[in-house]
Amino acid sequence: MHVKNTNKTVFDSDTEGKAPIPLTQSYYQGAQNPILINQTIGDYLDNIVDNNPNHPAIIVHHQNIRLSYSEYQQQINQLAMGLLAIGVKPGDRVGIWSPNNLEWCLTQFATAKIGAIMVCINPAYRPNELHYALNSVQCSTLITASNFKASNYLDMLNELLPELAAATPGQLCAKNLPDLKNIIRIGDEPAPGMFSFKHVMALPDDATQQALKSIAATLKPDQDINIQFTSGTTGNPKGATLSHRNILNNGFLMANAMGLTAADKLCIPVPLYHCFGMVLGNLVCISKGATAVFPGESFDPTTTLEVVEQERCTALHGVPTMFIAELELKDFSRFDLSSLRTGIMAGSTCPEQVMRKVHSLMHMKEVVIGYGQTECSPINNVTEIDSPIEKQVTTVGRALAHTEVKIIDELGDIQKIGLPGEVCSRGAGIMRCYWNDEEKTAATIDKDGWLHSGDLGVMDEQGFVAIVGRIKDMIIRGGENIYPREIEEVLYTYPGVQDAAIFGISDEKYGEEVCAWVQPKEDAILTEQEIRTFLKDKLAYFKVPKHIRFVEHYPMTVTGKLQKFKMREQMQAEIKESAFS
Repeated sequence: MHVKNTNKTVFDSDTEGKAPIPLTQSYYQGAQNPILINQTIGDYLDNIVDNNPNHPAIIVHHQNIRLSYSEYQQQINQLAMGLLAIGVKPGDRVGIWSPNNLEWCLTQFATAKIGAIMVCINPAYRPNELHYALNSVQCSTLITASNFKASNYLDMLNELLPELAAATPGQLCAKNLPDLKNIIRIGDEPAPGMFSFKHVMALPDDATQQALKSIAATLKPDQDINIQFTSGTTGNPKGATLSHRNILNNGFLMANAMGLTAADKLCIPVPLYHCFGMVLGNLVCISKGATAVFPGESFDPTTTLEVVEQERCTALHGVPTMFIAELELKDFSRFDLSSLRTGIMAGSTCPEQVMRKVHSLMHMKEVVIGYGQTECSPINNVTEIDSPIEKQVTTVGRALAHTEVKIIDELGDIQKIGLPGEVCSRGAGIMRCYWNDEEKTAATIDKDGWLHSGDLGVMDEQGFVAIVGRIKDMIIRGGENIYPREIEEVLYTYPGVQDAAIFGISDEKYGEEVCAWVQPKEDAILTEQEIRTFLKDKLAYFKVPKHIRFVEHYPMTVTGKLQKFKMREQMQAEIKESAFS
């Protein structure tokens, strides 16, 4: 299809039997088929179950759980009714703070069924980060694990909520979190002031069953269903607010891009709290009636490949760092991965050598590269399963179906092909807003509905986009988005710190690592270990700088702005020199 208007040439991927018409301007429109899904997540799931109730829906390896679609639906409905029984209403925000497990998945679909808005909480959050997240969206309910790795969630909750020890479950009244009434502890055992997950699952009765049916009839596809936190340059995360239509269709369109069918088994080692696991994992599978396979609470390369072999998975997700870790296993050759065909690789650009190994050694010749951001549910660009390998390692593909992508210059005009500019997108996946923040929403989505990414990209004549930098200072470490201002604000509170500058430097394993230049106050004596210890209690582990340097001054422009690119150059040169000394 080739369409012209006053300021752009559109070439989309539906063209058949014709030579592609080269683009002259950096605008590309994805295919307009298939027709978008116009259902709520709950209704769509029920239809999938009706069509194939006995097909495997979910396998959770570390919990030894295997459920058919009808069994999965039954447990989802039980939780949905249990939440209604403790007073959760449509529109209420329900937080989920947990690593990957069945309960997380049940929460995702149960909240959708009752019109509650699920709020995804990063499992690595510390108490102050949790406090901000829950308060900013006024969560009434929190579903929490007991612990994860070195984090004891129950201890952190009691630190944040001293009233919890004496509270009656469902009647919490806490100074720090005034909107929070219910805490549900995952597992069979209750804790002071909390319901147990098992107890909530046992609450449904005839009244809640009727309430569930009544609510389902009132829900609409465009209603808010999920809040995903994305860190802001001002230091506080923003709540990207996504609808049934946003995330269900993004999952559906990405399933189509992968060529996924009900016969596929998708291994999901990426975290559920992020759109990668929740949308590109769970909803990709639901959209086709495929099987979701979770190898563990969090990523482990050996366990992941063991489960792929054991379950004969046909698809595998991951950021490049994960694929590198899998390929570098000393006993990699012992795994039979011949069942693999496809998957999604996202988070950062994949080195060509790694992609060639993923194709040849992991048999994933139809792997697709996805690019986007939480605010677009999350994918707006994707490679096709038959894209040449050079496009897979140098670009992030072309606009997803029902999505437009353009590259603009500083004035907002569409760039000529081959010139860098800001990547903008518009279409079915774009969020409605940042929760309760009109100002930040307006700064991100313009009056014509274009989402401004802050990323610098270049589009070629075929519509493929290469990401060449970032307008913002965001750091991407192993697929995690890190915003320097958030870390800087925390450092400013440490005694003896005069100023702090955070920036990313390149790293072979993680793509980027966090680096801190700290300016001490006069006569203050600071150590790297003191700074790291302080930050570990305030920030998720991946935000804690790997490299810390104490400096007397920063390189500045004549107008007083920090020149972080000069810091980055100096730091990378210093690290390179020390590696060879």
